[in-house]
Order: sequence, then structure tokens, then C-alpha cells
Amino acid sequence: MSNNKKKLLTPVQQQYQEMQSQLETKRPVFKNCLKAFLTGGSICLIGQAIQIFYIYYFDFTEQTAGNPTAGTLIFIAMLLTGFGVYDRIGQFGGAGSAIPLTGFGNAVISAAIEHRTEGLVLGVGGNLFKLAGSVILFGVFSAFVVAFIKTILIQWGGL
Repeated sequence: MSNNKKKLLTPVQQQYQEMQSQLETKRPVFKNCLKAFLTGGSICLIGQAIQIFYIYYFDFTEQTAGNPTAGTLIFIAMLLTGFGVYDRIGQFGGAGSAIPLTGFGNAVISAAIEHRTEGLVLGVGGNLFKLAGSVILFGVFSAFVVAFIKTILIQWGGL
């Protein structure tokens, strides 16, 4: 806290600030970063193994194996969320569990599970894309803008 702000505090407020700083729980930042790194890395390692599986057993190329790999990772994340396992992974790994693909699957299913008591149409159907809707909207919009710019550049002979 800056000295100017300390001067504005009453003695009781200063005493409270000092007591609060002494009692504040110190966060294990390095430990949390390590857990997030290991969790995210493990998810990516599983994704790489799935991609190699598709390449080896289904004759995909490295370029074409990406889409089924992404779909499989989203499906696995949704399945684990439904069984309550992904929540425990998120508790352990924190931000490491928010890898875009698995985080997307978790966000979609979490909203659906949360509102399932309201019925299939208004509950699940109405809230299924509650959290992920903005991601889908801006993803589709930005893909449109990029494709539009690319089309113009191709027409003008720029690409």
C-alpha cells in the first residue's frame, strides 16, 4: 500500500490492514502453476495420443486427424463432466483444465446439467449454450470476417 493511502487511513484502519496481511493465507503460486501445467500438459498428451490413434488406425493424415481429435476430446470432457470427474480435475489443475477444447465441452454440459430440472426444452435446450454461446458466436463471426478478407484478397490477386 502506498504511503499516501496509509496517511488517509485512521489508526484503527491501519491496524486492521496490518492484522489482515498477517492472517492472510499465503497462496502456493508455484505449486498451483505446476499443477496447472501438469494438468494441461496431460490433457494435451491425451489429445496427441488420440490424434496418433486416428492417424495409425483410420488412415488420417496429420492435417485431417485434427477435427476428429477435437471432437473426441470435447466428447470425453462432456462425459467426464456428466460423471462429475471433470470437476475434480478442475479442482486439482485449476486453469490447466481450461484447455479450450475440454473447457468448451465442460462449459456446455455444465449449463445443461445445472438446468435439467427445468425440463428438456426450456431447461437443457434453452441453457445448453449459455456459457459457450458467446464463444461460438464470436468464433463463427471472426471466421466469416477472415474468409471474407481472404476472398477479397484472392479476387484482387493478392494471394
